[in-house]
Amino acid sequence: MKTYFRLLSFAKPIEKYAIPYVIATILATFFNTFNFTLLSPLLNTIFLQKDQPVKDPSQTNEGTSSWDLMATYDKYVHTTIAKYGDWYTLQVICGIILCSVLLSNLFKYIAQRYMEDLRVHTLLNFRKSVFNNVMNLHLGYFSNERKGDIISKVASDVQVVQFTVTNTLQVVFKEPLQLIFYIVVLLGISVKLTLFSLLVIPISGYIISKIVKRLKHQAREAHESFAKMIGFLDEALGGIRIIKAFNSTERIKDKFHSENVFYSNINRKMARRQQLASPVSQTLGVLVMVFIVLYAGKMILTGGDKSALSPAAFVVYIAAFSQVMQPIKALTDSFSGIHSGIAAGVRVLELIDTKPDLADSKDAVEILEFNDSLRFENVYFNYGEKEVLKNVNLTIRKGQTVALVGPSGGGKSTMMDLIPRFYDPKSGNLFIDDINFKDLKTDSIRAQMGIVNQESILFNDTIFNNISFAKAGATREEVIEAAKIANAHDFILSTEDGYETNIGDRGNRLSGGQKQRICIARAVLANPPIMLLDEATSALDTESEKLVQEALYSLMKNRTSIIIAHRLSTIQHADQIVVIDQGEIKETGSHSQLIKHNGLYKRLIDMQTFNEE
Repeated sequence: MKTYFRLLSFAKPIEKYAIPYVIATILATFFNTFNFTLLSPLLNTIFLQKDQPVKDPSQTNEGTSSWDLMATYDKYVHTTIAKYGDWYTLQVICGIILCSVLLSNLFKYIAQRYMEDLRVHTLLNFRKSVFNNVMNLHLGYFSNERKGDIISKVASDVQVVQFTVTNTLQVVFKEPLQLIFYIVVLLGISVKLTLFSLLVIPISGYIISKIVKRLKHQAREAHESFAKMIGFLDEALGGIRIIKAFNSTERIKDKFHSENVFYSNINRKMARRQQLASPVSQTLGVLVMVFIVLYAGKMILTGGDKSALSPAAFVVYIAAFSQVMQPIKALTDSFSGIHSGIAAGVRVLELIDTKPDLADSKDAVEILEFNDSLRFENVYFNYGEKEVLKNVNLTIRKGQTVALVGPSGGGKSTMMDLIPRFYDPKSGNLFIDDINFKDLKTDSIRAQMGIVNQESILFNDTIFNNISFAKAGATREEVIEAAKIANAHDFILSTEDGYETNIGDRGNRLSGGQKQRICIARAVLANPPIMLLDEATSALDTESEKLVQEALYSLMKNRTSIIIAHRLSTIQHADQIVVIDQGEIKETGSHSQLIKHNGLYKRLIDMQTFNEE
């Protein structure tokens, strides 16, 4: 229940929807039940024999309380028959029934409207909270989690929770209320029969609780299996070229099919258990009804018992009791279905409760400009148990171009990730203008930096929107100017719709060089004082590299630049070259100084690691 009420908290302000819903539901339930109480006088009016004397209205239901609505109404019917006759009374009763049915359905519609508004409102808040928390999580979280599992929680699990929570809320209030109204009517007709017939409720509840006992565990397995399938789908679509290139289509199909079969089998087992609950409750209800018909029917036929029901009252009783099973059935269906919603809710709440490893301190301040230097001081960093950086000390002055070089896996990319504070070091500190990163707001640190990665990360949108992503509200002139600096303007104009051309999923309608120049234009538009370039030309052909390199030179003008590169042409003009190996800074200096030093950098050059192709 704790999980359920936690999920229900996303419906706030719930009173805005719940109060009108409660009022409308009470009225709908009242008029719906009132319809059955009208059957008895209707039947009496139709089947009252002509030779049967009409009761004196003054003696009808003598001594009954004014709060006994059924008795009061029965008295009114007999008074009307005595005064105006059968036909007029029949018309009045039919008119009252029609009005009661119309009011019942009107209030039922109003109640459903408010419940639907509550459902949509809950889904809106729930999905917003999940997505917001996902966006706030640190990069390391996404390295350890399957993207498909996250997508499943945000899309599918949230939907399951939304319907389960609101439907259960609706059933838990409406159906017990309807059940109480029906029981009041049944007690008003016959206390003895009603006490006997209500035995079905606890028996039915016990049996159903046994049937649905395992549903929660199975529901969690089903949600996790669905998340795996989404993960397989995401990986298959993202790696479709490699799958086809290595003739692995059938292998991927089999992998997906295997999980699909597992998911289908779990759902089949869950469905069988859920579907068993309703027939059990209905069967028990019919069994009790058979005994009621036999017992009450005998009393009516023999006529020996003075307290026996009249035929009209007996018909009303059977009709009302048949309706008692509807709220019981709805409650059992809700009880069996809530396990799936709770299981999905637990998975989503785990995601909401996941806290980012990085968080601004309460006293964090903003840095509005970069004036002096960027500094690593005794920095250590681990990925799990593996130590990646060891006692890194480095100062980067404003306006310098610093190249990070070294063997693969040495820690260059980790150093680059620490600068925009994607991670915090295990120990040691980073400073910008002698202010500790931990004393600054992370967003303000990143606002001083622009990033161009080896992988061109673009969105399925227009060229204009991809470039202007770096600056909200950028004008067309600003975007065009940034594209010109990035050597992208000419090829953009040659595309189908120019700057309004959609570049497809991940920019796949563009070549590698074109995508990278769009990324550079995006960084140019941001106009940050610090540029971080992570092997921005390593995946390009010679012609594209030349164009991108020219764009990078334009980008780095009058800026502080930190670059990772494997090509000599990219790094030989750097003000400072930092050689990193096994997480440690081995050498620093200019190209000529390091060549003369005849150390690791010289050996890398001799091995042609950085030579031009």
